Amino acid sequence: MTYSVREEEWAGWMRSAIDGDAQAYHRFLSAVAPHLRAMARRRCEQFGASVSEAEDVVQEVLLAIHLKRGTWDPARPIGPWLSTIVRNKLIDSLRRRGRRVDIPIDDVVATLEAEDQTGNLERLDAERMLERLRYPQRDIVRSISMEGNGIRETAAMLKMTEGAVRVALHRALKSLAALYRSETSEDR
Repeated sequence: MTYSVREEEWAGWMRSAIDGDAQAYHRFLSAVAPHLRAMARRRCEQFGASVSEAEDVVQEVLLAIHLKRGTWDPARPIGPWLSTIVRNKLIDSLRRRGRRVDIPIDDVVATLEAEDQTGNLERLDAERMLERLRYPQRDIVRSISMEGNGIRETAAMLKMTEGAVRVALHRALKSLAALYRSETSEDR
């Protein structure tokens, strides 16, 4: 399967998913996850980050796709949208770890032109999923993934160690993925 055919298939599934087709969304996530994983590994190597950070980045990317799927413009290719999310989540991860990353403006000019189409529906969907998590996981995910705080700030706010916040975030993202899978399997 060629790259453009694969992306068209993904885009079709995402369009159906946005229209409420849970099976199409499951197919999309299952098909795109290995690609995201490979992309995250390559980007980690490119930016000098540990390849072990790639799986954390992938988990954050999958959550971002879920929360921001309504921001993808169905008239545009899905590949650049996914690539931008991976790059941004990796940069966020590096920043939280105290590393500085400079990105040429040419790499982000297309995303600067995009309109913010984030709606209240995605926010409410995310909040509903977060309410199913226990403390402190719920507050950690909200702080890092929704409010944009770093590990250090979140740890200080919750009076936890940075390591404990990372572990709790990883577990929370796994729990959210399991909750989402259980919801989508009920929809079938």
